[in-house]
Amino acid sequence: MPITTREWQLAARPHGEPTPDDFRLVELERPDPAEGQVAVRMLVMSVDPYMRGRMNPGKSYAARWEIGETMKGGAVGRVVASRSPAVPEGALVLADAAWRDVAVLDAAHVRVLPELPGIPPSYHLGVLGMPGLTAWAGLFRLAEFREGDTVFVSGAAGAVGSLVGQFAKLNGAAAVVGSAGTPEKVRWLTEEVGFTRAFDYHDGPVAELLAGAAPEGIDVFFDNVGGEHLEAAIGAFNEFGRGALCGAISGYNATEPAPGPRNMFMMVTKKLSLRGFIVGDHADLRDEFTTKVTRMVTSGDLVVRETVREGLENAVDTFLDLLRGGNTGKMVVKLAD
Repeated sequence: MPITTREWQLAARPHGEPTPDDFRLVELERPDPAEGQVAVRMLVMSVDPYMRGRMNPGKSYAARWEIGETMKGGAVGRVVASRSPAVPEGALVLADAAWRDVAVLDAAHVRVLPELPGIPPSYHLGVLGMPGLTAWAGLFRLAEFREGDTVFVSGAAGAVGSLVGQFAKLNGAAAVVGSAGTPEKVRWLTEEVGFTRAFDYHDGPVAELLAGAAPEGIDVFFDNVGGEHLEAAIGAFNEFGRGALCGAISGYNATEPAPGPRNMFMMVTKKLSLRGFIVGDHADLRDEFTTKVTRMVTSGDLVVRETVREGLENAVDTFLDLLRGGNTGKMVVKLAD
């Protein structure tokens, strides 16, 4: 008997900021699982900044969404029917099949998750998932964090940035400075998350705000924003500073190329190392990351915050709100209990 599912498709490629007209919600019938397949009812799906790039026609590190195609992204679900001994019915699984309420998938394309008492399934999309591993790999491998470093994190109140700052503090950073987009986020970072100092980047030139927050300079920069933040960090770096460049959300909706930092020559004079990275290239760190960060979560050492919206029908509005900075911590859409 076919499975009825609701799915979001890409209806048009946006020019600049996406609008609801660029998406459409459809109802489809999918066949029952064949041999080696499973049917998964999605419990919670992720919306992430990188998804904006998947709407563009050009080549990127993540496969673009085609017009009329059901969009994809991280989701955690429960297997409701299985024709694979490797993935039994009832298993909690992670899949790249969000933006729908039910999916029929090859069993090889899902990962069975452990049942962790007291840990919500959504954490596998955030602190224990791709954003958490991104923070871990970027800070420790790419930026080569060392005890005593002063760390600056742009987009610090997001899913990745808030974890970078905490990982640094828990491993002996001298100071952790963050930028965010609202006074409420700044207060959350300093009063609850444990950042040494934070500032609202709307309050003035980022270079001046950073100089006030880190008067003795920075040793490590974790960048989620790009643009003015990257230029400010180059100016604030001490000699031999290291940067992990994760994203540049300030330019994701730009219709013209943004100007580059005007102080690039300081990379030479200060002997800096700036390294861009994609988390998929660092999957070898997953076991170490999962073991250590699960312990941090269960012990209460990490502050974990989610912005949760309800219902598949609200997924597009949630995604657009994410691109405007409407989240604190990880943004997810709850699809089912």
